[in-house]
Amino acid sequence: MVSLTIDGKTVSVPAGTTILEAARKIDIAIPTLCWLQKVSPTGACRICAVEITGVDRPMTACNTPVKDGIVVTTQSEKLSAIRRQLVEMVLVNHPLDCPVCDAGGECDLQNICYDLDVTSQPFEAEDVNHPTIDEWPLIQQVPSRCILCEKCVKVCHEAVGSSSLWLNDKGDRAFIDKHLELCEFCGSCVQVCPTGTMISKTFKFKARPWELRKTPSVCTYCGSQCQIDINVKNNQIYRVTSEDGVTVNDGQLCIGGFFGYGYVNSPKRLLRPSVRSAKGASVSEVGWDEALGTVAGKIRELCAAGGAGAIAGLGSARLTNEENYLFQKLFRAAIGSNNIDSEARFGALRALKTLDGALGLRGASNSMDRIGRAGAVLVFGSDVTAEAPAIDWQIEKACRKHDGKLVVANMRPVKLVRYAESFLNYRPGSEVALANALSRILLDKGLADEGFLARYLNNLDELKQHLQGIDLAEAAAATGLSLGNLEEAALYLGQADSVAVVFGGDITRSVGAEQKVLAIANLAMVCGALHGDVGGLFPVDEKGNMQGLLDMGVRPEALPGHQDYEAARGRFEQAWKVQLPKGGLDAQGILEGIEKGEIKLLYLAAVNPLVSFPESGRWRQALQKVDCLVVQDILASELTELADVVLPGTSFAEKSGSVTSLDQRVSCLGKALAPLGEAREDWDILTDLYNRVASRSRQLNPEAVLAEIKELAPLYSEVCFVGQGRCKPCLKEPFRLEEAALTYYPAQGGEAAGKGLELLAGKILFQFGTTSTAADGCLAVAPGGYIEMHPEDASACGVKEGDAVTLTSSVGSAKGAVRISQQTAKGLLFAPYHFADLNIQQIIPAGRNRVAVQVSKS
Repeated sequence: MVSLTIDGKTVSVPAGTTILEAARKIDIAIPTLCWLQKVSPTGACRICAVEITGVDRPMTACNTPVKDGIVVTTQSEKLSAIRRQLVEMVLVNHPLDCPVCDAGGECDLQNICYDLDVTSQPFEAEDVNHPTIDEWPLIQQVPSRCILCEKCVKVCHEAVGSSSLWLNDKGDRAFIDKHLELCEFCGSCVQVCPTGTMISKTFKFKARPWELRKTPSVCTYCGSQCQIDINVKNNQIYRVTSEDGVTVNDGQLCIGGFFGYGYVNSPKRLLRPSVRSAKGASVSEVGWDEALGTVAGKIRELCAAGGAGAIAGLGSARLTNEENYLFQKLFRAAIGSNNIDSEARFGALRALKTLDGALGLRGASNSMDRIGRAGAVLVFGSDVTAEAPAIDWQIEKACRKHDGKLVVANMRPVKLVRYAESFLNYRPGSEVALANALSRILLDKGLADEGFLARYLNNLDELKQHLQGIDLAEAAAATGLSLGNLEEAALYLGQADSVAVVFGGDITRSVGAEQKVLAIANLAMVCGALHGDVGGLFPVDEKGNMQGLLDMGVRPEALPGHQDYEAARGRFEQAWKVQLPKGGLDAQGILEGIEKGEIKLLYLAAVNPLVSFPESGRWRQALQKVDCLVVQDILASELTELADVVLPGTSFAEKSGSVTSLDQRVSCLGKALAPLGEAREDWDILTDLYNRVASRSRQLNPEAVLAEIKELAPLYSEVCFVGQGRCKPCLKEPFRLEEAALTYYPAQGGEAAGKGLELLAGKILFQFGTTSTAADGCLAVAPGGYIEMHPEDASACGVKEGDAVTLTSSVGSAKGAVRISQQTAKGLLFAPYHFADLNIQQIIPAGRNRVAVQVSKS
């Protein structure tokens, strides 16, 4: 520790601490314009000048390390004069356009002028400012307002890892420019800008900061669940912000969190219930009593005629924990049907069930911030930048800010490859061979986590026997990688003192996902990812509350808390005072049941199988056949046009309740808006319908529902409902290992190498599920679907950029525009699954995310 004196106060801090940081520890404020805690110091503005006894010139506090015994003065007449003159110099070419500047009321430069009593600007200079830059999507740049603090450049490079911003010139002609092809449009540059230089186009001239009411909440676009403040005026969201140092995401947001709120007030919002009086008739808007009465009446009619087995429902990761709990309870306890499932069936659930069986793990093994401290990170089969941006930021922290080693294993070159020490560009379908080979190399080289394995694994000999049977030459051939590539990656993982393993949709949605997840779980055990409080194993799914959805038991084989349905049925029957149904259909069974005419009523709660599910064309035909289709959602779509009853729900900003992140944090939503039109909160709709079907009159709210969840699902027993105010996320029951509790299950199998072209369907950074396709901010960057091709594949197919092509697979065809890119591998096409106009899921078979296709010009 180093001791020093600042303004007469003595403080001890670690070596390497700056004077500014030391002063902050004892509540001494030193003014600054360029300093930002989450990036390295710049020393550009020099406003933080301080005096050090024995040093003949002022020193910048933000980038001057402390020394033992120094005496620092932060306030004096001399320093005040220096700071005033520095600010006056900053103002030389700064336009005094505060009345029309969007930063008015929250401008750091304006505030520091006030604090230092800078009321004039005595200097003159040639105006060499670059004109306003207006051609960037979503962000306007006004170089004349820039003070060259470089906070935007540094946060873009160091924290986000985009590195899209740069200083375009030197001296007084310098200004911030952007490499648009690298920009992630996260809005971080806007958030950290101390002046009105970087401006959000979606917020510009909409409101003044003091007019806005801030409500703390959580972004539910992805499983990262970043903490946010919803800024509201006149019952409308005007912007979304987040606070540095206060939120779990340290103030950073992605394009969805910062710019993607527009769907909440979209013209597509459903505002009133509607009912179709008969098949073929048009729908008519009705009151809630008639709409819910129609649904309840149809349910009772079907139950009386042939039993509740004719009724099925699909839940959603867009609903809160409480709403998903009520959804499954409605079906099981009130209706008497266990035909319930969700989109998780095609991805996240496959991973969770495998991890639960192998490790007793029901989600991530650790909190996301532990990735940022890891000595090595393996990202396997995931474009994590798109699927969970906050995990990307943690990887940037571990492997760029610190000295962690990054290994990326993927079929295509995703963003993180640019920072990877090792890129394992494996052949599609060879994931099991790759994971097994890495485990074998770690074992052979004595780099396996032997202490962990000996303590927690009850069949270590079987593990070693299986891995020693892995033929590394065969594995290298299967993956298309050299043995040297594999050994290099294994060394990075094996030599690190802690490891984080992240895998995502390319694994969990693929054919043979269970064996691939098992192989990755085994690799995590061998390399030490499950050992200690740093690193961990992190399965990633794009959807916001997918973890909560699964925790709440929205699947036929499990009750809330991942309790086996048959084993725990008696306990829930006693608590709910009903007899629960036996058996139950999953999503595929529900689809087949509709096709056979056995499922006559389908209830869709905030989910759209016509776009989101594989074989979406088959789902479209089935939904046209079902007797009664009930759609509870927030946006008008092709699905609501098919519906017999439409029940308008609410967005995340209009409801209360809790959600669970991919790393087990349970957070509360903040109700920032009154529901639009006659829309009702989804928990309120489900409660009303439950009472009508069960002939009860129980009144509920999210707090009461959570209390019931805590009583019946031990997993949530320690969760506290935080309510209003800054949300303080709390962890569910943490992952704990017991000695000799793990059993090694060998992962085997693989896919035959595909012939010809294959299509991979997946997520892109600029869209989230299907909801964001109604948000102007996201549409400004990603307005529609496309088919991405490697230049050589495009040439072989005789197509060029923008050409319309038709892709045909074994289950359907889709038409879209070609985008030529080096960011996809040769032989592997890529298409995003967000857009209804492309609807790429109609050519993807169930249980897959990759399929052989024929390409023809449209």
